[in-house]
Amino acid sequence: MSEPRVINKSGTTKLADAVVAEKEAKSERDFRNARRDNRRNRRAAEEQAPKEFDSITINIGRVARVVKGGRRFRFQALVAIGNHKNKVGIGLAKGADVTSAVAKAEQRAKKNMITFAINGETIYHEVETKVTGAQVLMKPAAPGTGIIAGGVVRSVIGLTGIKNLISKSIGSANKINISYAVIEGLRQQVPRKDWLNAKSDKPKAEEK
Repeated sequence: MSEPRVINKSGTTKLADAVVAEKEAKSERDFRNARRDNRRNRRAAEEQAPKEFDSITINIGRVARVVKGGRRFRFQALVAIGNHKNKVGIGLAKGADVTSAVAKAEQRAKKNMITFAINGETIYHEVETKVTGAQVLMKPAAPGTGIIAGGVVRSVIGLTGIKNLISKSIGSANKINISYAVIEGLRQQVPRKDWLNAKSDKPKAEEK
């Protein structure tokens, strides 16, 4: 390895090319190791911290767009997200690959999340909703009944605190429309105290 040489009268020295290359390589290794450690620490923190919401991918489809040069294929993801209590949301998004489509759909599901009224482990009343050609009927059920529903309805309801439900999907089998119909049915739930014909808890005044 050659010795440093003086390049000006002030005494400033310049390292040999091999020394400079070695120092740059060492700096690059240290930088990569630091990034790797940060990723590991972040991943460990995410695994230790409890997740506020759980998500499930209901459907993934491939869509095509016709352009001048041919057809461009993308992926469409339908994702449901919930907190296993009274919050649930649906997100639909497209992406160049499956991973990006699912990530976008989860973000949209968080933005579209609703809070609905829940009666213990079931819903308050029967509801029937329709979104385009999909029609979903949901009824409250007694404890121990479980979730009697089709695949899409079961996936969405499974992310809520509802444990007993009877459901029937009528009409179109489009998973997107069925999902939105379920969300609309949960949105329409009204607590018993807000019913028009609900009995008051206050005792009636004695007749004179």
